[in-house]
Amino acid sequence: MGDMANSSVDFYPKSQRRELNHAGGFGCTLAELRSLMELRGAEALQKVQETYTDVNGLCRRLKTSPTEGLSDNTADLEKRRQIYGQNFIPPKKPKTFLQLVWEALQDVTLIILEIAAIISLGLSFYAPPGEESEGDLLPADGVLIQGNDLKIDESSLTGESDHVRKSVDKDPMLLSGTHVMEGSGRMVITAVGVNSQTGIIFTLLGAGGEEEEKKDKKGKKDRNKQQDGAVENNQNKAKKQDGAVAMEMQPLKSAEGGEMEEREKKKASVPKKEKSVLQGKLTKLAVQIGKAGLVMSAITVIILVLYFVIETFVIDGKTWLAECTPVYVQYFVKFFIIGVTVLVVAVPEGLPLAVTISLAYSVKKMMKDNNLVRHLDACETMGNATAICSDKTGTLTTNRMTVVQSYMGDTHYKETPDPSNLTPKTLDLLVHAIAINSAYTTKILPPEKEGGLPRQVGNKTECALLGFVLDLRRDYQPVREQIPEEKLYKVYTFNSVRKSMSTVTCMPDGGYRLFSKGASEIVLKKCTNILNSNGELRSFRPRDRDEMVKKVIEPMACDGLRTICIAYRDFPAGKEPEWDNENDIVIDLTCIAVVGIEDPVRPEVPEAIRKCQRAGITVRMVTGDNINTARAIAAKCGIIQPGEDFLCLEGKEFNRRIRNEKGEIEQERLDKIWPKLRVLARSSPTDKHTLVKGIIDSTIGDQRQVVAVTGDGTNDGPALKKADVGFAMGIAGTDVAKEASDIILTDDNFSSIVKAVMWGRNVYDSISKFLQFQLTVNVVAVIVAFTGACITQDSPLKAVQMLWVNLIMDTFASLALATEPPTEALLLRKPYGRNKPLISRTMMKNILGHAVYQLIIIFTLLFVGEIFFDIDSGRNAPLHSPPSEHYTIIFNTFVMMQLFNEINARKIHGERNVFDGIFGNPIFCTIVLGTFGIQIMIVQFGGKPFSCSPLNSQQWLWCLFVGFGELVWGQVIATIPTSQLKCLKEAGHGPGKDEITDEEMAEDEEEIDHAERELRRGQILWFRGLNRIQTQIRVVKAFRSSLYEGLEKPDTKTSIHNFMTTPEFLINDYIHNIPLIDDTDVEESEGPLRRRFRASPPPSPNKNNNAIDSGIYLSTDVSKTPTSSSSPVSPLHSMETSL
Repeated sequence: MGDMANSSVDFYPKSQRRELNHAGGFGCTLAELRSLMELRGAEALQKVQETYTDVNGLCRRLKTSPTEGLSDNTADLEKRRQIYGQNFIPPKKPKTFLQLVWEALQDVTLIILEIAAIISLGLSFYAPPGEESEGDLLPADGVLIQGNDLKIDESSLTGESDHVRKSVDKDPMLLSGTHVMEGSGRMVITAVGVNSQTGIIFTLLGAGGEEEEKKDKKGKKDRNKQQDGAVENNQNKAKKQDGAVAMEMQPLKSAEGGEMEEREKKKASVPKKEKSVLQGKLTKLAVQIGKAGLVMSAITVIILVLYFVIETFVIDGKTWLAECTPVYVQYFVKFFIIGVTVLVVAVPEGLPLAVTISLAYSVKKMMKDNNLVRHLDACETMGNATAICSDKTGTLTTNRMTVVQSYMGDTHYKETPDPSNLTPKTLDLLVHAIAINSAYTTKILPPEKEGGLPRQVGNKTECALLGFVLDLRRDYQPVREQIPEEKLYKVYTFNSVRKSMSTVTCMPDGGYRLFSKGASEIVLKKCTNILNSNGELRSFRPRDRDEMVKKVIEPMACDGLRTICIAYRDFPAGKEPEWDNENDIVIDLTCIAVVGIEDPVRPEVPEAIRKCQRAGITVRMVTGDNINTARAIAAKCGIIQPGEDFLCLEGKEFNRRIRNEKGEIEQERLDKIWPKLRVLARSSPTDKHTLVKGIIDSTIGDQRQVVAVTGDGTNDGPALKKADVGFAMGIAGTDVAKEASDIILTDDNFSSIVKAVMWGRNVYDSISKFLQFQLTVNVVAVIVAFTGACITQDSPLKAVQMLWVNLIMDTFASLALATEPPTEALLLRKPYGRNKPLISRTMMKNILGHAVYQLIIIFTLLFVGEIFFDIDSGRNAPLHSPPSEHYTIIFNTFVMMQLFNEINARKIHGERNVFDGIFGNPIFCTIVLGTFGIQIMIVQFGGKPFSCSPLNSQQWLWCLFVGFGELVWGQVIATIPTSQLKCLKEAGHGPGKDEITDEEMAEDEEEIDHAERELRRGQILWFRGLNRIQTQIRVVKAFRSSLYEGLEKPDTKTSIHNFMTTPEFLINDYIHNIPLIDDTDVEESEGPLRRRFRASPPPSPNKNNNAIDSGIYLSTDVSKTPTSSSSPVSPLHSMETSL
């Protein structure tokens, strides 16, 4: 077998001979190995046997030794690296500084200002003449060659909390990113880096972009080779896979050919979120303001030119003389500069800065609230959230099993009993029963951080019992030291058939004592005695047992507790019992105690959920736990309230309700369920993705739902990515979950999400406050510049003064108003939603009201100010006259009014107390006082550069008095009821529904996902004014492509995960039992009940495995088997287009 490449002709069929050449002399192609690693359990074993005979055959194909591994031959290692890749997942390429600058320059506001700046610059050249986890991490995918009691924790990939037993003869597939929890073994590595299962998921999430680009650059020849591998790959996928893993485990390549690959790569490289709700509204508003400014500036220039021409050549009757041309041109240039000034004043250039400052400030502060924000706009999107789909374990609960109720000595304790209430005998027996009859590897360790909770290591149920011993102020360690593990006489380990664990120890008198613990309904049946309140034995008859079930166990189960019975039995010295006959040993027990265990709700969660509900956000629990536990926890959290109309469904029932007879998901069916759904139990990751996608795509409400999702496992990646805001767990979360998320909760706590909502709403309000202030300044400045220029041929506010008002004050104002801290009051209102305008009626009333006050003051000063102050008039001054006191007073008064109006702008909902919380924002106070100080410097010492003449103290007091009048006027405006002002229009609506669909289609011809479309609308607006023609061409293309999309052959849509085509199926209902013992203890290989959940269903000829992912088992009618095998598209494509 040594020189395989040369002898391959003899014993490989033609197709495989081609593959051998592909593999550069090795017997397996990359695609072949990738497809092999997607299989689990029996199918994987079958595939290995069919293709390679056994694992040793695979080693021979790969030219590696099962015992020694690879040789140190450098050339061979390099060759393998080229063919199979490196064990390295390349990080996402960061954008260069220039790319970031270029993106920033795409801002509409900045584009307008850039044009104005270029014009001004051009004119300036014109000069007229004469002037962590426990366990070892697996670094790559592979197949087990030899193993000893190997157990793997695959929860990071599958979400399955049970440890999976791996063996050469049952399930030899090992995956990168999983942890070895028990045992040891040797494996042959089959996939590394981006080709491993974790690598594939990272690539789907856009991390391995570089690698994909490199592959893309290889010639078409290479691509064809890959397709050969992929075709075989797809045939393998006809077999059903383990439901939980199937979703992510599809390779990226499809067999549709180059075009499809290009399409998928393009889609994978599309950033997740283009524009948030706020950005879309701001964009639209900026465009509207820009257009208005352009019109105003054009009118200003036209009026000035006409006025000059008519006055000079018609009224004065002058003729155009050649020698006067430079003077006339100078006038025209001056008019043009005034026009540009009006335009610049109209454009709110502080807006992008305010948004950035507000978001950046919020993100920095959110870190203190345990929210690590990865995408800036997620912070603001969270303020508009209408739904939160949360995990249960670790997010709503502490992820620490705890004994919360107990029954001992004829007393039912709802809290941990005081040890003094228990007899010493009962307490001693309880401590020994728990300390000895549990795995010695299970222990409670001191907390890692001071003030933290003790760490639980090992089985969660046993940790709860050991914790109970510690709560009773006893220590289990001395007992274990007295009776070490090797001195235990006999151990009946826990399994799903026994549902109990028993341990036998030798007594000093030569007898034996058996301790037993397990599911209460099993162990109590074997009890004939019970310890009473004095610690003495009392007979325990079936009638007593029934009463105990009714009065103790059922109430505990109703509270969502898992009940464990702890018992013992003494064997006298003399004849040794027949230990192998377990049924005769574990009977006639004496019950010591029954305890109720749960993963308790975090103490701060119920209040956090109440706040969410008050804020108009629906909280839903999506968990893999059973329905009874989930419902009990949901009730304790306040997710479900007594008397409410709500739904609690299991994944199986959820799928039955949302799918039609063909197994396709129907949005109409989903729309009937999700509004009332509060708990989704026993759900798979696919169910979570389906629910999130269904809520986002739904059109039944006035607003599109904005959905936040929490997740911690690798399998939560698609749902996190699909959601508007994805929260990953910082402690329990896997790298893939964090990569797919927008915000990482560093404390894994639900109450931190409420803080994120508060900050998100605060960002929105901060921008609104800034807009209210900014637009008042702009309206006044534009009207003053326009009317002043038309009446006096000169703007009362000079260009440099405008720059001070505009740039410095707007920049300072954005900093002052965008850094307002959030308050609890933000959670007392419903989300604004996508369609609600940015500028409400109340804000419009404030803007126009304050503008009227300021305009009256300025025009009064402009036309009669010189009389009031007894100074020279500044109107109709010659071209190069020195600065006048008259115009300086106008400028100073204008600035003072803005300063006091900045305080008014702190409130946008018509509140009267504008000073409320002002000292809580030191930045605001500093900026207002700082601006005032600089204004004094400019007026008194600015001189000619600022066109200012120094003012005396009386003039200053009048300016301050008029400015202070803004606060009084603000109270007058607040008195006017907004409801009476029907004439006021709102501005800055979100993009309309039918407004952008065509351009949207053109953005990405294959993308028909509604949620993504919503998120990209803002981006189109930015370019709308600039590329109308391109748009229309693209509309035509899009229309054409959508036609082709509809005409596609059905089989091109088929995929393991496509929801569209499923064979006829029957749902195998199963009766669900309340689990009374920790599911994590259950061995995979034992017990019919467990096997029912875990076993792969029969191989189905149809490639749609989605229903199985969701916990639905299909009974396929084999007679209807389609003969042709179809070609799946990538999971991203199929999931996105499934509805």
